[in-house]
Amino acid sequence: MRILQVIDSLEIGGAEKMSVNFANALASCNHFSGLIATRKEGRLKSQIDEKVHYLFLDKKRVFDFKALLKMRRFCVTNKVEMLHAHSSSFFLACLLKIILPHLKIIWHDHNGVGNIPKKDGTLYIQLMSVFFSGIISVNQQLKYWAKKKLFCKKIIYLPNFTIPSTFSATLKTTTLYGNEGKRILCLANLRYQKNHFLLIEVAKQLKLHFTEWTLHFVGKDFQDDYSSKLKEMVIQHDLLETVYFYGSREDVDHIINQCEIAVFSSNSEGLPVALLEYGLQSKAVLSTKVGEIPMIIQDGENGFLVDVNDSESFYNCLQRLITDQLLRKKFGRNLYQVIHENHSKEKVINDYMIWLKEL
Repeated sequence: MRILQVIDSLEIGGAEKMSVNFANALASCNHFSGLIATRKEGRLKSQIDEKVHYLFLDKKRVFDFKALLKMRRFCVTNKVEMLHAHSSSFFLACLLKIILPHLKIIWHDHNGVGNIPKKDGTLYIQLMSVFFSGIISVNQQLKYWAKKKLFCKKIIYLPNFTIPSTFSATLKTTTLYGNEGKRILCLANLRYQKNHFLLIEVAKQLKLHFTEWTLHFVGKDFQDDYSSKLKEMVIQHDLLETVYFYGSREDVDHIINQCEIAVFSSNSEGLPVALLEYGLQSKAVLSTKVGEIPMIIQDGENGFLVDVNDSESFYNCLQRLITDQLLRKKFGRNLYQVIHENHSKEKVINDYMIWLKEL
């Protein structure tokens, strides 16, 4: 089967990372595995396996016929059978299907429940869904939504998976501030969905009661209103030596290794790839109850879960992790086991290939 992954950019993010993971995984078991970045390249480009056939379109506008023809030429030359379109890249894939009707389109919906389109957006995706041969949802709520709202009924839930990157594992360029053994990591782009404001509230308590512990935000900074408000709060509450921002970084494995505790404060999620990366390094995790996270984190067994926006409970759980090293070790071991057994590349790709053959 000749499959082409399509993604808007290769900046570091969950959907972007999964497009690279699928391309790399398929390259080892398929005759052909390709990946197209439509709008922008980025740091993930360096993680694409050399066996993957890669193309950058440099798409400039919604209707960019030059980019469309470039993509058509690539698909014809490489005899592509299936387009696996991640997130918003489905639009270009649908345009291509109009001129290459034999192509099958798989839409991979990575958005959390809080990002499900409103009325106008729903109509737009409904119209496009007539072109889809199948839909992959990253959580069960999105699967239910797609079945109810969209025309395509071939829908599967597939969990995210992670592939240890040789590139990332050997890259060690970021040294985190703060004291060794007393760092807390939030690996998430600076977006409203991620609700870093909850962590700022928690940081205020950290400064009062655990002065040696620090909070580290690693993820793309869009230099927007959300980012400005976060940084203003840090200054306003005198947290410059408690909270640190690093922007997008490539050496994720090295960064995770420098931290004791990993956190999510999101209002909505699918299945964050960062959770899998935390688990593979046996980190203790504290998260809000969103998306598929509760399917992996069993509260009190391999991590802690709290309600969205509940800063008091979040801080209380964090306090327990800070003061109990044995609990941190237990959570880390148990989470590693879950990730290793249920979110391996082999299991997900096997389920994926079986499903594709049924379309």
